[in-house]
Amino acid sequence: MSIPIAAPEPLTDGTLRVTPLGGLGEVGRNMTVFEFDGKLLIVDCGVLFPEEHQPGVDLILPDFEPIKDRLDDIVGVVLTHGHEDHIGAVPYLLRLKQDIPLIGSSLTLALVEAKLKEHRIKSYSLTVKEGDNEELGPFQLEFIAVNHSIPDALAVAIRTPAGLVLATGDFKMDQLPLDGRLTDLRAFSRLGEEGIDLFLVDSTNADIPGFTPLERSIGPVLEQVIAQAPRRVIVASFASHVHRVQQVLDAAHAHGRRVALLGRSMVRNMTIAADLGYLHVPDNVLIDYRKARDLPDDKIVYMSTGSQGEPMAVLSRMANLDHAIEPGPGDTVILASSLIPGNENAVYRVIDGLTRLGADVVHKANAQVHVSGHAAAGELLYCYNILKPKNVLPIHGEYRHLIANAKLAQDTGIPQERTLIADNGTVIDLKDGDARIVGQLDLGFVYVDGSTVGEITDADLKDRRILGEEGFISVIVVVDPSTGSIVSGPEIHARGVAEDDAVFDDVVPKITAALKEAVGNGVRDNHALSQVVRRTIGRWVNQKLRRRPMIVPMIIEA
Repeated sequence: MSIPIAAPEPLTDGTLRVTPLGGLGEVGRNMTVFEFDGKLLIVDCGVLFPEEHQPGVDLILPDFEPIKDRLDDIVGVVLTHGHEDHIGAVPYLLRLKQDIPLIGSSLTLALVEAKLKEHRIKSYSLTVKEGDNEELGPFQLEFIAVNHSIPDALAVAIRTPAGLVLATGDFKMDQLPLDGRLTDLRAFSRLGEEGIDLFLVDSTNADIPGFTPLERSIGPVLEQVIAQAPRRVIVASFASHVHRVQQVLDAAHAHGRRVALLGRSMVRNMTIAADLGYLHVPDNVLIDYRKARDLPDDKIVYMSTGSQGEPMAVLSRMANLDHAIEPGPGDTVILASSLIPGNENAVYRVIDGLTRLGADVVHKANAQVHVSGHAAAGELLYCYNILKPKNVLPIHGEYRHLIANAKLAQDTGIPQERTLIADNGTVIDLKDGDARIVGQLDLGFVYVDGSTVGEITDADLKDRRILGEEGFISVIVVVDPSTGSIVSGPEIHARGVAEDDAVFDDVVPKITAALKEAVGNGVRDNHALSQVVRRTIGRWVNQKLRRRPMIVPMIIEA
């Protein structure tokens, strides 16, 4: 789905403008901008992780272009929880203006501040908890507890004279949560009685019927797998999944094993969680991984990152035998996470690699070692019936998720015209209980590539894909600048195109003839001659080798 580009209408007095800059049509880059009375409030500022067709890219950011000239108008950034797809882009936003206030729960802000420290940015933050009310410019904010796969997640109710908005962030309705912190349905009900004018709701599991299983159902499965494992156990999970790490610590402790944390983000996040009291570490369980290698194989559990098949994460490096810990026969590897859309191939490659090494790989498809952190269709239906919102904007999901969520809203009686299917950059105005699309911004992907931000373009990525998939050909020709005649060449070098450069012997006369014809027609410009070379060899390679490599012709004057 793509909404045609159209400049938004001028914002009228008393109207709340809502513009998602990320998180729609994708699982990641969550960021929504609210504008009222000349001031901006941002909810979440996350990253998207690259897919295979984006080689070399480290992270993908929301497009900040619509707010770059209005940084002084931002009253704050509300962060609903501490996952990367909601906080990962904060350092890049604060590079533009460091004193933008950050608002979130204690764990969320601690995780953000650790990231900012790496970027040498000092934040201005306000810690809030469920039940708190804060005023930021024209925005009255109320924070509501929601249950998710990370502690301390919050939904936020935003009140302005234009109406009441409820943004859930990521949530589910686990009725027996490990930390005892329920999604506050009483607060939801109260807001519903007050009258919700616009409901921004998590869509990730909207196409899954029923209810998300309980987190506590995972503990016994992990304990059983660890109890039966004959040698080492390696558990891979998200580096921020405090509940899952807690279950692994408890299971290891129950069976006389010690736990070593692997991966910089895992160590950092769990240290923060333990310091703040969200992770309870049994005595004498944690051990430095370097010392862990001295333990008997049946006395250790490694807790690592890399559950999504990320090439540089610990588990992928293990599968490639590029890590100090090399899995082998008798080892058990547990992938305690769900698949983020787009990561399937990378994850299955890691599973295959580990299996080839002889490890027993346990994952969601063959054991209940993970449950989602997002509300399924049954939970969303409960929310719609409790809240009875006037307008619904499904967020956080690919298009099939957004549409499934909209249909759920319609099933509960919300009119189709009041369930808005939007895109990143869609501009929505809310006034007098009516939410309508008034424009569409032209947004792009902002790529983080090594130390560069936003300098890599889609054209650059296309070149990288061509290099990786089709190969590279260079053609060097030395010409006399006065006559245009060929002094030397054409000399052809190729990589990844053919087994032997001798295969190009047949095309050399064709390039020579094409250049002579061009010179005979009065062509002397080096760029024009380069294009003659490119077209000639390009047609030949396509016809003879069925390839479309990158071709770099070089015309050198003698």
